[in-house]
Amino acid sequence: MSKEVKDIQILLAEDDNNLGFVVQDNLKSNGFKVTLCEDGEQALKTFAAHHFDLCILDVMMPKKDGFEVATTIREINKDVPIVFLTAKNMQADKVKGFMLGADDYITKPFDFQELLLRVEAILKRCKLLSETEEEIIENYTIGTYQFDVKNQILTHPKKEIKLTKKETRILTFLCEHFNDVAPRELILKNIWGTDDYFTGRSMDVFISKLRKYLSEDEHIQINNIHGVGFKLEVKI
Repeated sequence: MSKEVKDIQILLAEDDNNLGFVVQDNLKSNGFKVTLCEDGEQALKTFAAHHFDLCILDVMMPKKDGFEVATTIREINKDVPIVFLTAKNMQADKVKGFMLGADDYITKPFDFQELLLRVEAILKRCKLLSETEEEIIENYTIGTYQFDVKNQILTHPKKEIKLTKKETRILTFLCEHFNDVAPRELILKNIWGTDDYFTGRSMDVFISKLRKYLSEDEHIQINNIHGVGFKLEVKI
């Protein structure tokens, strides 16, 4: 059931006191209710005692790390969205995080506005935010292309392409994760409703089509991050 921002409860587990308070204050200033925990054990006790709509977990925490906390949270509630915060930038850690059911993964240092947009995007996809509170982006600039989401049109000075509904949804998802990895499993579950072998092959076909549509600009790339997902980048 959709809620307003003021009704969204977020569990934030971060052992860096300064960062924890800054993130908590910023989320609160944007209307969210945030409970801050300083270690993994405290986070689990708090989660078990209260209802939360989303969890933001630091990976490297004392007593129990973020991966351990996420594993237990998933045993209690398999649906609550989880976002990992970490100073680590190793691909293996991201793979592990997504395998544990993470909805997103943000590497420190990060821009708070990016975190806020990711949190709102996850709540929107999970239908936890009411439409009146969602930030709806109808147009994206991708290199020399303009992407009109509402009308499903991708425009380049040389051509205009009418996208299918599924192409539009995939490209929107990639834009929401611009310059970062859009998890393969998350794309499949959000757009196809399942992440089996056949839908995976279908998604690969759609990604190939989008690459072709964007080929007029040589700086645009949709990179396949093996085992994790896809990254839309504009390299100049």
